[in-house]
Amino acid sequence: MSDKPKIVVTGAAGFIGFHLSRRLLEEGREVVGFDNLNDYYPVSLKQARLNQLAASPGFDFIQGDLSDPRAVEAVFLEHQPTVVVNLAAQAGVRYSIENPQVYIDSNITGFFNILEACRHHPVQHLVYASSSSVYGNQQKTPFSVSDDVSHPISLYAATKKSNELMAYTYSHLYAIPATGLRFFTVYGPWGRPDMAYFSFTDKLIRGEPIRVFNHGDMKRDFTYIDDIVQGVVSLLDSPPQGTPPHRLYNIGNNQPVDLMHFIKTLESNLMREKLIGKPAVMEFLPMQPGDVYQTYADVDALMRDFNFKPSTSIEEGLAHFVSWYKAYYMEKSYSAGGE
Repeated sequence: MSDKPKIVVTGAAGFIGFHLSRRLLEEGREVVGFDNLNDYYPVSLKQARLNQLAASPGFDFIQGDLSDPRAVEAVFLEHQPTVVVNLAAQAGVRYSIENPQVYIDSNITGFFNILEACRHHPVQHLVYASSSSVYGNQQKTPFSVSDDVSHPISLYAATKKSNELMAYTYSHLYAIPATGLRFFTVYGPWGRPDMAYFSFTDKLIRGEPIRVFNHGDMKRDFTYIDDIVQGVVSLLDSPPQGTPPHRLYNIGNNQPVDLMHFIKTLESNLMREKLIGKPAVMEFLPMQPGDVYQTYADVDALMRDFNFKPSTSIEEGLAHFVSWYKAYYMEKSYSAGGE
């Protein structure tokens, strides 16, 4: 095995956690995955991701919940990680309006337990997921980490901003080197079924109309999963050195895409793969509560510090997603595949 630090990845059965874990294993790292395998979306997809990871040497998986301090403590005691990547969280802006308690349990209590574990079992680097949702509905673009983010418009966004404050405080008090990453609309193969591109694909294949909010007048900084993973990997072994040792970065494509262009690109890829035979039928609706008009990442700091900038176009990224979707759901070529 590698002599590089052992890494705990929470949310390892999730979308980003799976891709990051797979990349680290390919590099010969030892990865301890931690996930509660909740049923926010089909557990069979999470299990299929884990099956992919389990085929690699150097991967251990622990099923547990971040909101259980004893479970978190046990991982640190048994595996003594030197790097922790906290990707476990209850995701989804809209679901946070329907079921707020789960966001407090997972995103606030769970992250507190991670910070406490890092405090009592010091690590070289804690990397944690934040979100572009912390920017709310601000008009200034692109969004910079120096911008005011004191006006979240969903509970999900509020929990992510809380994570940043909590991490900063623990870095200040206990010198925990911590890096927060504000992810911008991550998409790609093995993605989350609750995301728009995924649900659009499901509905289009079934011949159902898709719901398009704000009458299609929205922009998103769609960021392909491989770019997200490369961004995380580029900084993993370079913990912050400041006082306190805490920093924030945006990871976004730096190229917002009009929602209607996104839908047409998805549609053309589905036609190319012969998964649909006619254009999408769209139901245009007003903006949903908690949603934002646009996201747009300023990634100058990431380029300055790590010479890295996401670069995958929406055309290339959606082509990869549709090819995977066809193999997984239509051809059932993955273990535990197909719903």
